[in-house]
Amino acid sequence: MVFRARPIRRALSLCITCLLIGGALPQVAQAQPDAVQAAKSSVAAEIRAQVGGKYKDFYGPRGYWPLWVEQDRIGPQADALLAMIEDSEADGLDPHRYDSRNLKRLIEEADASATPKALARVDLALSRSFASLVADMRRPVRGVTIRYLDKEVEPRDADPSDILRSAALTPSLTDYIQTAGWMSPLYMRLRNARANYLKKWGDLPDILVPEDVKMRPGGKGADIAALRQRLGLADGDTYDKALVAKVRAFQTDHGLKPDGVAGAMTVAALNQGPARYERLLSLNLERARLLPGPWTRNVVVDAASARLWYYSKGALDGTMKVVAGAKESQTPLMAGMIRYATLNPYWNIPPDLVERKVAPKILNGGSLKAMHYEALTDWSANPAPLAQSAIDWDAVAAGRQEVRVRQLPGGDNAMGRIKYMFPNDLGIYLHDTPQRELFAKEDRHFSNGCVRLEDALRLGRWFFGKLPDADGDAPEQHVPLPQAVPVYLTYLTAVPTAQGVQFLPDVYGRDGE
Repeated sequence: MVFRARPIRRALSLCITCLLIGGALPQVAQAQPDAVQAAKSSVAAEIRAQVGGKYKDFYGPRGYWPLWVEQDRIGPQADALLAMIEDSEADGLDPHRYDSRNLKRLIEEADASATPKALARVDLALSRSFASLVADMRRPVRGVTIRYLDKEVEPRDADPSDILRSAALTPSLTDYIQTAGWMSPLYMRLRNARANYLKKWGDLPDILVPEDVKMRPGGKGADIAALRQRLGLADGDTYDKALVAKVRAFQTDHGLKPDGVAGAMTVAALNQGPARYERLLSLNLERARLLPGPWTRNVVVDAASARLWYYSKGALDGTMKVVAGAKESQTPLMAGMIRYATLNPYWNIPPDLVERKVAPKILNGGSLKAMHYEALTDWSANPAPLAQSAIDWDAVAAGRQEVRVRQLPGGDNAMGRIKYMFPNDLGIYLHDTPQRELFAKEDRHFSNGCVRLEDALRLGRWFFGKLPDADGDAPEQHVPLPQAVPVYLTYLTAVPTAQGVQFLPDVYGRDGE
């Protein structure tokens, strides 16, 4: 008998992700007709007889109720799984590892016989293949590293029962599979954008375009003929409307000003060749693979694009601009748990800034008090004040002596009104800022490594349900979050857009070029 695939629903929504979570098991549908209930009970009895190992940890607590059977047949979620398996090369995986041919044969046999034994056999086989696929897609690969600050965010080999339990808890297993709900939305959007990019630009002729001539619309010549060939247009030597549109599209997808003019930067990007861009897409896809999913509440900061996203309950809750570290004071790749907020914060000025910025002002007649600063004896939690006159500012300015200086809370404080803390030895955190003008800039790499928030109060309301109130003007009021929230600081120089993918400048030089 020839296998006939049932219709496969296409995913139209943004892809969402999931950290493997536990929780209450779904209730067996009480309202199903008695005949269907009886049939499923028979399948459950067969699953109980056949299941073993770690899969028993999933099926046992749910009364061995099937995950893939609907109305005496294998449901559409199986078709979604088969489609995901067939497309798993996009994730750097081998589709043959998940034995889709055998799954199709088992589904065919179960559909033909509809016996509880056959249905149980295929239910277990689908669960095994699904658990393997999810674990492999989530597993980090070598070559991309991130520093994990807390046990809660460290990657671990997922247990099949946890993978299946997370899937069973979703409102629609079919939708969960079609959208790869166990993966980051940034990963899935970039994965899809990568496939579309390679179709659009990957197969074009890899030839060099002359770099010593600026080619403009309306022009004509051999250089323009080479440009047309590189972009896959019909033979010719005229810079016509079709070429303008193609150049503009290339510029948009490669982070260049989309003016349709093949200037030096555009020609240089074209001459990098498709292999370079495929490598960058693969590299950034692996960076995105490390990110968590929105079924667990989490925050993601991308230092390359200077943007933040926050997720919960399987959906994107919001996004905002940020200011990330400058090239000389980079925002690191790290993940940790945001555990508390600090109201009316101090700003502990980095020693290099005290040397370069503060000490020269003092030597030129300035005062700490006028600048709303204070000096301290040490870096402990309860330091004593240190008089300005007791400090050798010449030695500080020369880098021979270090002194702790902090900015007092207030309207001009660099931390703004609130900061969100995920304890680490680098002094990196998310915080408010009075420098609102920086968010209007396209390039927002100005900080000393911390992440300045466009709307710190909105994020605070998301963390707490409502913005916590300060108890008067006292400085450094710490308020624990109701529940610690994972935060991931990543670096994506290729990002998904509504039009496809955009390549961003490698500000930190991390792309290995």
